[in-house]
Amino acid sequence: MTYILGKKLGMTRVFKENGTVVPVTLIKAGPAVITQIRTRENDGYEAVQVGFEPARKIKKPQRGHLKNMEAVKHLREFRIEKGDAKVGDAVTVSQFKPGDFVKISGVTKGKGFQGVVKRHGFHGMPASHGHKSVKRHGGSIGQRFPQHTLKGMRMPGRMGGVRATIRGLEVVMIDTDKNILAVKGAVPGRNGALLEVIKI
Repeated sequence: MTYILGKKLGMTRVFKENGTVVPVTLIKAGPAVITQIRTRENDGYEAVQVGFEPARKIKKPQRGHLKNMEAVKHLREFRIEKGDAKVGDAVTVSQFKPGDFVKISGVTKGKGFQGVVKRHGFHGMPASHGHKSVKRHGGSIGQRFPQHTLKGMRMPGRMGGVRATIRGLEVVMIDTDKNILAVKGAVPGRNGALLEVIKI
């Protein structure tokens, strides 16, 4: 399976030969390094741990974990069979090619405490006929029995800042010299956010 860690750079557009415009997200993908191989015998599951982005300073446990290797900021595991991968191998963007479809995981933008209209898409109350200041209220949240609010009720609360995965994104362009991956459409997270890219 093809996988890599990357950093979101931002969105732009690419012009195809027939003149159509494709919105793309640019990802600084790799180079990453394999830091650990987890096996079913030792760990109970198979996975490959990958490190990304050089770090100037890391804590003592991480220094022991990354002995004889360069310090990295981010460590992530991919639950896949190791294949012929070995600790210390480099993972680069050259393993992808235009036309591949990938799924990308990251942490969405945090939007703070939001009401039901923005958070859940409620339509709100009527704007006239006696409704003064309840246009964006949530309305009733319960009933006569049972006399408590049911679990899972859609209400105001903190929005965003959660892990999200988008599947079926097409790789449009690859720059192996600058380690840039251009993916069609939008991906989770702010600019500079860490992303996990897996070929599907």
